[in-house]
Amino acid sequence: MLLRVWDVEHGACAMLHHLQSGVAGKLAMIDSGSTNGWRPSTFIKNSLGRNQLDYLFITNADQDHMSDLDGLWQEGIDVKTLIRNPHPPADELRKIKAAGGMSNDIERFLRIHSSYNQTVTEPFNDHMGGITRKTFFNKFPDFTDTNNLSCAVFIEFAGFRVLFPGDLEEDGWLALLQRQDFRQELAGVDVLIAAHHGRENGYCDDVFNYCRPRTVVMSDKAIVHDTQGMTQTYRQRVIDNWPNGVKVATTMKDRHVLTTRRDGWIQFAVDAGGNFTITTEKAG
Repeated sequence: MLLRVWDVEHGACAMLHHLQSGVAGKLAMIDSGSTNGWRPSTFIKNSLGRNQLDYLFITNADQDHMSDLDGLWQEGIDVKTLIRNPHPPADELRKIKAAGGMSNDIERFLRIHSSYNQTVTEPFNDHMGGITRKTFFNKFPDFTDTNNLSCAVFIEFAGFRVLFPGDLEEDGWLALLQRQDFRQELAGVDVLIAAHHGRENGYCDDVFNYCRPRTVVMSDKAIVHDTQGMTQTYRQRVIDNWPNGVKVATTMKDRHVLTTRRDGWIQFAVDAGGNFTITTEKAG
């Protein structure tokens, strides 16, 4: 499995696919965040030479998680399968989003709710070369804010597991922790993507009663919303169980927390035995 967390500053975008003899299989993307200088839609079309995105996960219904969603359609990318929290219904979500202002991407997300409602003909877990996913989410009206209605996505290959929790805040985490199956999934996480880009309100200490990640990844940029203030907190949670953290092949340094701000894109190459190699765009 090849998984890359892209540097989209204070946004979210990751891509993954299975490699067989160097040939890439189906392409999946988790969130469609972008920057002024980089868009996933143009990367898929021009750099990967693809006109199809097989699976798209949207973990959070906010602009920073889908700032290039409409761009996929503008570039003619065929999005085959959309995976998201079905709560709340589109009409209720429109009311929530209208309060903060609409964008072309939010409008696109609301419109496709009505069309992406058919049975999936090629389920992710059967067609990604052994890569599997599990999703968990809170329901509406138990929660009425988009952060705590995030779709938490677990991706696993050969025993290697990563969690993309969207922008869950403490109350949302605590609600999901009531579920035994969610706690069981947490126990096997190797890489935790920090919720809400590492902001303090995305942190829940109770999570680490079950989750013992070997590293934490933050998708952030230069000091915005105090994301850097939580780096040491997450670092200590890793050190509690993995004193050496993980080794980054780019620099051969041991790390506990990786950030797109410092490292650029962050890539995990996972072999059939579950062993993984980390490379980064920058030298940290």
